[in-house]
Amino acid sequence: MFKKVLVAEDMDSINQAVSIVLKDLGIAEVAHSQYCDQAWLRAKKAIQDNSAFDLLICDLSFKQDFREEKINSGQELISILKKEDPTLKVIVNSIEDHPQTVRDLWDSGYINAYVCKDRNGLKDLKEAILKVSNGLNYNSPTIEKALKQKNLLSLNEFEINIVKYLSNGYTQDEIERELKKKNIKPCSRSAIEKRLKELREEFKANTNPHLIGIMKDLKLI
Repeated sequence: MFKKVLVAEDMDSINQAVSIVLKDLGIAEVAHSQYCDQAWLRAKKAIQDNSAFDLLICDLSFKQDFREEKINSGQELISILKKEDPTLKVIVNSIEDHPQTVRDLWDSGYINAYVCKDRNGLKDLKEAILKVSNGLNYNSPTIEKALKQKNLLSLNEFEINIVKYLSNGYTQDEIERELKKKNIKPCSRSAIEKRLKELREEFKANTNPHLIGIMKDLKLI
């Protein structure tokens, strides 16, 4: 069983509930961080002190407040920490059950379990901790169901980003600049225009707003 756990979660009520689960499992050393930057600093210090965390339980979305954060999402935090400590086990504990998000996280190779915060979330979290501590992977039933959809479609990083930016009101010139910042290729305006045209044809959408609506309905973005 894990001895030292870091919980990255911004909601007090969830932190309290997770603490009860960890206590029931006999895990005494638990640190909580409500900000991604804070979680990263704690994990980094633990590594430097030769007392690294065994397990990270991490939400994906963190509500922004007055603090300016360098790390703004659980996905970013997980990626950074796994690169610094490849032995760290990771359980995602999130309300997010978007199939594309789940599959991308599993494909990254950075996570060991994905738990959906639903009615059975705490029970599933306990099961996930037990499974991962025994060297197994785990998905809560809600996540398994989402991944087994027969009509599940997949988009690559380029496609997801251009449609997301478009849905947020970005022009194609602005999308090109954002892709370049993230080092996502292709990133030229011509590539963006071409792929949007192809996506409209694939999804039988008449306009870009129509395409965005269809893809949101399918939970692809």
